[in-house]
Amino acid sequence: MLQFSANLSLLFNEYPLPQRFAAAKASGFDAVEIQFPYSVPAAELRQLLDDNGLRLVLFNVDADTLLQGGEGLAAVPEKRQDFQRAVEQALGYAELLRPGAINVLPGRCLNSERLAEFRATFLENLDYAVRVFAERDIITVFEAVNSFDMPGFIVDSSAQMLKILHDLNHPQLCLQYDIYHMSRMGEDCADFLRRHIGQVGHIQFADCPGRGQPGSGAVDFSALFQIIRDSDYAGWTGAEYRPSAVTADSLAWLKSCSAGNIRGV
Repeated sequence: MLQFSANLSLLFNEYPLPQRFAAAKASGFDAVEIQFPYSVPAAELRQLLDDNGLRLVLFNVDADTLLQGGEGLAAVPEKRQDFQRAVEQALGYAELLRPGAINVLPGRCLNSERLAEFRATFLENLDYAVRVFAERDIITVFEAVNSFDMPGFIVDSSAQMLKILHDLNHPQLCLQYDIYHMSRMGEDCADFLRRHIGQVGHIQFADCPGRGQPGSGAVDFSALFQIIRDSDYAGWTGAEYRPSAVTADSLAWLKSCSAGNIRGV
């Protein structure tokens, strides 16, 4: 099944966030995702979703200063209590917004001598988050991020994701598979999805190189979208790219898929 969500942290950013909901709906999306929704009250987001007939399918647990070059929260031993507070904050938003999944970003380790300690802390914190969210029947996902764009990220490969999934072995824990990040790391995304899509709870994509819309780089989206469509995957496939111009002009891929022409992507 192919069902697309618009990541409102990157798409339609020619508008203020509250206006992006209507823009996404007008462009053909029935669902959206937001990286970090916490600057807007949950009740206001709920109203925007309801007014536009949209679902919010995913958001992240707060990651502190990760996007500004920091280490994040989920793997830093000294920030365990901060991470637990962030999980409680995410849970509060989830009770109103009812996402299908919540993403926990592993974060960076900027001191290589502490890498093993950071990875162990991440496993403990991820296990905590899974148990909290599972009580509300919410799936927890986590993702690998390429270490070119984000040096020091502690999970940067599919093999690492699969090992973490195996080690924690919780039915409410799944992978968030990001086609851009794994393409940037030189991985074969098509092969991974054919073999492991049953362990994936959410998919995100952008072309590579450049992180633009499909068709701006070298990724074969025709093949990847066909694999997803032909599989038993019932989750959402999130457009998380940086449009090369206004977002509406970057949606030829969506129009092709809506018309059933995946080969034309």
